[in-house]
Amino acid sequence: MIGIGTEGIGGAAPEYKPGSEADFERLYRSSYNRVLGTLIGILGERAAAEDCVQDAFVRAYRSWSSWRGDAPAEAWLHRSAINTAISHQRYERMREAGQVLRRLGRPAPPPDPATLVERSDLFRALSKLPPKQAAAIVLRHHHGYTNREIAAALDIPERTVASRLAGAKERLRKVLSYERSADSQISVGTLSEDGVPSD
Repeated sequence: MIGIGTEGIGGAAPEYKPGSEADFERLYRSSYNRVLGTLIGILGERAAAEDCVQDAFVRAYRSWSSWRGDAPAEAWLHRSAINTAISHQRYERMREAGQVLRRLGRPAPPPDPATLVERSDLFRALSKLPPKQAAAIVLRHHHGYTNREIAAALDIPERTVASRLAGAKERLRKVLSYERSADSQISVGTLSEDGVPSD
């Protein structure tokens, strides 16, 4: 069985037994940071991403005994986490007006050096993409997943991955060029080629 990001991209995935506490702990330790990175790319903020990852792992733990193994375990986790992030994003948009009012009364905290990279122009631009496009970009260019692995993580046909990546790159170019002028186009230059094969 081929897995995604469990012990090297495209490497042999470790065997997991549904319902095994030890196997779930191993899966949690090996995939937490990659799943968190994906959700930071989708949501654009670490705190929200951490909350969603926690929720996704709690749900995954509850249904671990019924995991059938029809997709690699980390892809199954990514699917759950991405769905959790999309639900979170919808909920947050509904509360947007109230959040703006609450933020007006609070001073901004000092910037944390560890999170500066997460607040870069690229991450802000990713948060303006539709969540499914942002997920495809993060899985490809942050984690190095292949089209097949992305398809398994997002539960979509493999041929859909290429169109999502193309649409996401076009939107990123527009957002970044609008926000940062010519310099931002250089930063997206690495997105023009998909150097990772689909197999």
